[in-house]
Amino acid sequence: MQVFANGLRIEVDDRGPRDGEAVLLIMGLGMQLIAWPEEMVDLLVARGMRVIRFDNRDIGLSQGFDDHGLPNVAVAAMRYALHLPVHSIYSLRDMARDALGVLDALGLARAHIVGASMGGMIAQHIAAHAPERVLSLTLLMTTTGARHLPRPTWRVRRELMSRPMGSGMDAAVAWAQRLFGVIGSPAYPMDPVRAQAKSRAFVQRAWHPAGSVRQLLAIVADGDRTPILGRIRAPTVVIHGEADPLVPSAAGRQLVDGIANAQADFIPGMGHDLPEPLLPRIVDDILRNAHRTRTAAPGGAPGDRAAA
Repeated sequence: MQVFANGLRIEVDDRGPRDGEAVLLIMGLGMQLIAWPEEMVDLLVARGMRVIRFDNRDIGLSQGFDDHGLPNVAVAAMRYALHLPVHSIYSLRDMARDALGVLDALGLARAHIVGASMGGMIAQHIAAHAPERVLSLTLLMTTTGARHLPRPTWRVRRELMSRPMGSGMDAAVAWAQRLFGVIGSPAYPMDPVRAQAKSRAFVQRAWHPAGSVRQLLAIVADGDRTPILGRIRAPTVVIHGEADPLVPSAAGRQLVDGIANAQADFIPGMGHDLPEPLLPRIVDDILRNAHRTRTAAPGGAPGDRAAA
């Protein structure tokens, strides 16, 4: 279904009991809501949670920004290297307002916020700037963007900058499958047949690489979020793969050090994905962290709704 959030049309998938505690899942760069595995959603729903996924702006079935054109990535990279401001069409703060707008559209005052990769960056802004909306915070394979942190491996950077070898759907599917394989978990490789099916579903639903580029510029323009970590008060768990080639685990350790009372789960052999064998562990981490807020949440029940 689509809702009107922060002035935009946003595609939303809303599962589970209406009176369950809400879990808002925020996905990463260029990734659609279907990148949150169905198995993970099912596990959360089975534990009584109301699970809300959505397509970020400019991706999937949500409102796009093609009328703004394609940004010049080379110029942006040069400005970043020279420590000059990078300009983007929209910001991660705007995307955080989109996420809050989804909660507003569903009549939810607060939720457990779970953000993966870029979604974790957005989640940091929500927790720092709208703490009253956050019951608990789960940061998956994400970063503050601090310049001193290790960069992605050369292989990952090369793959991210590559393009499909052809213009048809099969070429796009092959490119997506190759990228998922490069950033994926070495200890939990996905079956090739399933990986191809996942990539094809992704491309068939909504193939929109220009939106990914504009989202990337928003990430670069956001800079270093380290200064806002001290404002985060929600119970927080940081989940990060020890073998993440896109966002090395040092980024997760910085988040643990910078957020008061943050807990951590650093998983050996996990890369920059959500492998099926690890989903029960990740869901347990989310729910254990959610339990920390049940006696500490300010006034009202966790699932109470926003005033009309």
